[in-house]
Amino acid sequence: MPSHTQSFIPSGSSPHSASPQASTDDSISPQPSPQPIISDGSSSSSILIPPRQSTRVKKQPSWLHDYVQSYQSSSLPGTYPISNFLSYSRLPTKTQLYLSSISHLVEPKTYTEAIQNPEWIKSMNEEFLALESNNTWSLVPLPSNKTPIGSKWVYHIKYKSNGEVERFKARLVAKGYTQREGVVYVETFSPVAKMVTVRTVLALASIHQWPLFQMDIYNSFLQGDLVEEVYMSLPEGFCSQGETRVCRLQKSLYGLKQASRQWNMKLTEVLLLAGYSQRKFDYSLFTKSQGSKVVIMLIYVDDLLITGNNNGLIEELKGILNKNFKMKDLGELRYFLGLEMLRSAKGIIISQRKYALELIEETGLGGARPAATPLEQNKRLTSEDELLKDKTSYQRLIGKLIYLTNTRPDIAYSVQLLSQFMQQPRKLHLDAALRVVRYIKSSPGQGVLLSAESQCQLQAFCDSDWATCPMTKRSVTGFCVKLGDSLLSWKSKKQNTIARSSAEAEYRSMAMTAAEIVWLTGLLNELGFNNTGPAKLMCDNKAALQIAANPVFHERTKHIEIDCHFVREKIQEGIIKTEYVNTTDQQSDILTKALGVQQHEYLSSKLGLINIFNHQLEGVLVFYYLIS
Repeated sequence: MPSHTQSFIPSGSSPHSASPQASTDDSISPQPSPQPIISDGSSSSSILIPPRQSTRVKKQPSWLHDYVQSYQSSSLPGTYPISNFLSYSRLPTKTQLYLSSISHLVEPKTYTEAIQNPEWIKSMNEEFLALESNNTWSLVPLPSNKTPIGSKWVYHIKYKSNGEVERFKARLVAKGYTQREGVVYVETFSPVAKMVTVRTVLALASIHQWPLFQMDIYNSFLQGDLVEEVYMSLPEGFCSQGETRVCRLQKSLYGLKQASRQWNMKLTEVLLLAGYSQRKFDYSLFTKSQGSKVVIMLIYVDDLLITGNNNGLIEELKGILNKNFKMKDLGELRYFLGLEMLRSAKGIIISQRKYALELIEETGLGGARPAATPLEQNKRLTSEDELLKDKTSYQRLIGKLIYLTNTRPDIAYSVQLLSQFMQQPRKLHLDAALRVVRYIKSSPGQGVLLSAESQCQLQAFCDSDWATCPMTKRSVTGFCVKLGDSLLSWKSKKQNTIARSSAEAEYRSMAMTAAEIVWLTGLLNELGFNNTGPAKLMCDNKAALQIAANPVFHERTKHIEIDCHFVREKIQEGIIKTEYVNTTDQQSDILTKALGVQQHEYLSSKLGLINIFNHQLEGVLVFYYLIS
């Protein structure tokens, strides 16, 4: 690497910084009307008479009462301030301090914002030097038949367990979305941990009181060698004026299509050589057993979750990783996949408190009236309203809500319903989506409790709402799977085909749930929990239960023949056991339709959802904030 590239150091001031005389308020204030001037003709003075103002009482339209207008700040005091729904008094003092420290710092979105802070300038310099020392690229003239890809800086703040800033992390990311398949990359697949697997491992750790640790790998993608010929423009802030050379990449870089695959292959090779087994039910899961001792590691790109029942095996795994890679031991589990965790004697609560508050602030609904349910009861959404002029805002909002369903099964049905209108959203769809946000405002700290008192016994609930879609007459399937009292998996999905009867729709739901049970049973077996027994499959449709129990085929079952064979086979193998449950206690009912307030709250509590602001948790609390 030529030495003169060291001079490409970002300056402390932005070339695009605003003038000091620039106004800090972008809003345009209305100009006063010209004042009438009346002169008596004999005096040089003039008398200003103010214009007459109407005494009519001005009122906003009733439909605006539920919203905060765009020119208002959602933090202004109002009838429904967000502070009414936040109460940290029930949390320990250390936890309160931690939450306060991670909430006041804001991560910059652009390079221009970042260079206003010396800490980010220092972080970018360190990242650039690390890339150079690793021989990530070499500066060469751009060949005439090649087009360089761009790059950008991504910023993230890492925290310690006590809430102090561990480091300001700046990462250089290539704009890999401009790469052409078959030209600069071929294979891109790389396994990452499923959310169900993450919850399963955390549930086992909660039940058996296992410790949870996290390790971070410095510049993990740089560990993989790059075979293809890829050129990249110099990073922003490190390119001198008149520089025409580009970077010829020799190592994988974040953002490249093939980067994650190359890194995963490198890490997998090291673990297999050390005697660890890659699990077949989730290729991002590695385990090692010595008699009754076991250590488990879950991989999500460069973040590693480690747990087990033996400290010796855990320390051995950390030593292997430190020997082969430059590691950062973050101690007790802290950041992983955007989840916040609160641990007590009752178990582990997984929530997305900070993410929910940021979503409320972004939509401007901090002062809006909260909603008691995500959707109005028996709400039917159609495509008969006015089209939105800008559909990107709706799509972005739904994407954020989909991510929030990782810890909020109570909004899963609403979000899957609204996501069906992503291509042509209408005004009524946007209003319904904003109602979901107002519902989230009523309980921003709500999450799933992974109980420490659960038994290692799978039980599942499946349900369907027959012909619920007014446009296609397709049914909706909903199911949830629990390990004891801990909720592991849930889904709300519109069925692919039209069911001719409610029994047919229910049986398709039963078949989908059985498939999830089979997968979870295999995952638990690979983790060493083989004596879980048959999983209870609860259904509130007696016709579907009779079809599953009786090996008879007739006109009612010929359309679901494959599902019938599949479910009956799993019953005969002893993997599942069907039971009847009353509709009132059908927990998956919340995943198939919009319910009334009382039933919605009842089923939410049955699923194990807890609002950390409304419950007094006993025992020693340890707060984990997980984010990728």
